[in-house]
Amino acid sequence: MKGTKSASRYAKALLELAVESNQVDAVLNDMKYLASVANDSREFQLLIQSPIINSDKKITIFKELFGSFQKLSFSFIELITKKRRELLIAEIANSFEDQVNLYKGITPVTITSAVPLNEDIKKKILDKIKGITSNTVELTEKVDASLIGGFIVRAGDKQIDASVANQLNNLKQRLSR
Repeated sequence: MKGTKSASRYAKALLELAVESNQVDAVLNDMKYLASVANDSREFQLLIQSPIINSDKKITIFKELFGSFQKLSFSFIELITKKRRELLIAEIANSFEDQVNLYKGITPVTITSAVPLNEDIKKKILDKIKGITSNTVELTEKVDASLIGGFIVRAGDKQIDASVANQLNNLKQRLSR
């Protein structure tokens, strides 16, 4: 939890700098790319975790990897690395996207269903969510056959689980008492 709070603070600071210099979208693109590299590359993870490789060498490697980044984005990565906080880079990059969504008034919503939903059902679900929040809704759809039927809606830190698998699990727990 401590790392998450620190990452959130760094992401907020980066957002403030990006807003001040009118580079929010460009820095967001950089952070999305950084997050994908940090999450997908085992070699990158080993690099940032290595206590043997000093900060200057890591910064040199980061210049090769992220040389096309905005000056603000790279300066931020360089500062984090000099302060020996590079272990938080992936968390900061992920948290930055959340901070930008808050800043822009966007609520990311994920609908996971057993089968792809038709447009009418999606519209009804989105209308309910729009009735709850005044923010713009950004929809992501996922299909997970293990739900058996129904759907799960995640909006921010709230979740509605209307899946058959969840209902069967609840029934099983009630019967086993």
